[in-house]
Amino acid sequence: MSIFTTFSKKDIETPEKRGKYTISVIGCGRMGLPTACLFAEAGFKVIGVDVDQHAVNMIKKGKAPFFEPGLDDLIKKHVKENRLTATNEAKEAASASDIVIFVVPTPIDEKKKPIYSHVEKACKDVGMGMRSGTIIIFESTVGPGTTETLVKETLENASGLKAGTDFALAYSPVHATSGRVLKDISNRPRVVGAVNERSLEVACLILSTVTKGEIVKVRNMRTAEAVKLFENVHRDVNLALTNELARFCERAGIDFIEAMEAANMHPPCHLLFPGMVGGHIPKDPYLLLEEAENVNARLRLIMLARKTNDEMLGHALRLARDALRQCGKTLMRATISVLGVSYRPNVKESRGSSTLELVNMLRRRGAKVRVYDPFFSFKELRELGYPAEETLTKTVEGTDCLIIAVGHEKFKKLNLEKIKFLVKKPAATVDMSHVINPAKAEKEGFVYRGVGRGL
Repeated sequence: MSIFTTFSKKDIETPEKRGKYTISVIGCGRMGLPTACLFAEAGFKVIGVDVDQHAVNMIKKGKAPFFEPGLDDLIKKHVKENRLTATNEAKEAASASDIVIFVVPTPIDEKKKPIYSHVEKACKDVGMGMRSGTIIIFESTVGPGTTETLVKETLENASGLKAGTDFALAYSPVHATSGRVLKDISNRPRVVGAVNERSLEVACLILSTVTKGEIVKVRNMRTAEAVKLFENVHRDVNLALTNELARFCERAGIDFIEAMEAANMHPPCHLLFPGMVGGHIPKDPYLLLEEAENVNARLRLIMLARKTNDEMLGHALRLARDALRQCGKTLMRATISVLGVSYRPNVKESRGSSTLELVNMLRRRGAKVRVYDPFFSFKELRELGYPAEETLTKTVEGTDCLIIAVGHEKFKKLNLEKIKFLVKKPAATVDMSHVINPAKAEKEGFVYRGVGRGL
């Protein structure tokens, strides 16, 4: 009898019993590696699989290939206790595993179309090695229908086995944010859909070992895929509304932040802070739009929201140009200091950040740009392609314009009284992240511009 048909709650009710089972996690990135560590923490034997040999080597040494709070300690602990290992051979890992969890990337190309080649290759490699009875849980963010078509068909063709009969197949998206991934996976609800009732049952049992959050069962995998995208699209649309209202406020002489805070005192209203939109939010709507095109549906509001949020980079440029003009300067040949390269405040994660594109736009218009972020070393910033300076002082020295791109807490403590003696007066400040008090900036002699600040 296979694990798929015989598996029950009593088989994994204690860490000791879970130690009899091996889980392969395909994809050891920002979500995959924390997932692997949490299953090891729950007692399972875990094999982390990744195509990046550097990441594999780091894990084998007991180190994380990227920063995530608490992750290094878990990797070190479980590598030392032989509960966690790593490889780049998905086929061999699958053949040694009872459970396989996919957390592989699903990027988009220059035309905003999903790239599923990583998914297809991973499924093919796993399918060639997987045994009858394997439990498959797919967690990557994909368009509705991808798991029941591309994933299922590739696994079946490569293995010669049938989903729902010879192996379990379920979909459950990861709901987590960089900087708190371990906490989010452990506590947030998990949505689960599956190819049949038995697959749903065993997937829920396995996921319940790493989360205290509610397990939310939905009728099929297509629904579960849609849930993840709907959440992200909802935020994207809300951000677009905020950004549009903020730009109106600039022209109408209204302080959007003041208006927002007052409006949000009423429970039905929840306006977000305006600004440049980064992370996975700009990508995920296109996964939904691709499927909408396939079923001949038009999602006009979602397309408009994407366009509105994409325009915020150009708006940052316009604010900088306007502020410099008031200083009697032009964007061309101006020295501009850009602060912050993370995709969101207070995390060390540059993937999905809008800052690099902003820097490139400024440079194309003839500006000299310097970049600083307290979460990244000078070397790291240079390797990411930024014209970095080693210190904040060097970054702002002789600058004509200071652009706050990311609202790190450390930037809220900027000493404008000291900075004003370093800049090339008159100097401008463009606040895209609401960290500088406009009155204070103007008191220190800066020409201030901020998104939504129609003062």
